[in-house]
Order: sequence, then structure tokens, then C-alpha cells
Amino acid sequence: MDKVGIVLISHSSKVAAGIQEIIQQVVHNVPIEIAGGTDDEEIGTSVEKINEAIERAYSEKGVLLFYDLGSAKMNAELAIELCGYDHVKVVNAPLLEGAYVAAVESGIGRSIEEIEQAVKNMTKD
Repeated sequence: MDKVGIVLISHSSKVAAGIQEIIQQVVHNVPIEIAGGTDDEEIGTSVEKINEAIERAYSEKGVLLFYDLGSAKMNAELAIELCGYDHVKVVNAPLLEGAYVAAVESGIGRSIEEIEQAVKNMTKD
């Protein structure tokens, strides 16, 4: 069964890889891809890297994109416009906590809408 994929977008490739490692310690059956740093491996983000990560994580159930800072969000939104896939969404949530909750929810077969709601509920006091 396909799962909703997760893309971790960070200005640092090390941050993205570290978060991926944390999540993959618990969730083994969900595609979790990273787009960290620029094309030159500097601090920043890359639309191309984000698109490649979307491609790797994509299934018919969709992909959720989590980001660290505002400019990463802008590049994520641009990548969505360029990728041509349906059901690819940016999630406004803390990068680690949001992606962790999303991965767990995806792993038990939740829909993209159910996962978004779970992440939104996570941020309520």
C-alpha cells in the first residue's frame, strides 16, 4: 500500500539528514526524503533539490513538505508549481515535530488530509 511521502527541507543538509535519521529510527515504511542546502552544498535551499525529493517521495497518496525557515517555504511552493503532481502540500509546522507526527500517521495508512489535521492538532495547546 502506498503511503503519503514526506520531504524535509532545510537550509542545512546536515539538519535535514539528522531529522531524517531520527524519524527513520521509528518509522520504516514511509518515504522520507531530504532537500538540504544549495546545489553547491552551501547553506540555503534549492528548488531543484526539492523537486528531486518530491519525485522520490511521491505516491498517488501525495507528499507533504516540511521546512525550516521562510525562504525554504517560498522554494517549496515554487517546487510544487513546477513538479506537476497533485496532492503535494507545504505544511506549516515545526520541522522535526511536524514531520515526525506526519511520518507516524502516514505509516499507519492515514490520508494526506488526516495527516495534515493530526499535525495541526499537534500544535494546539
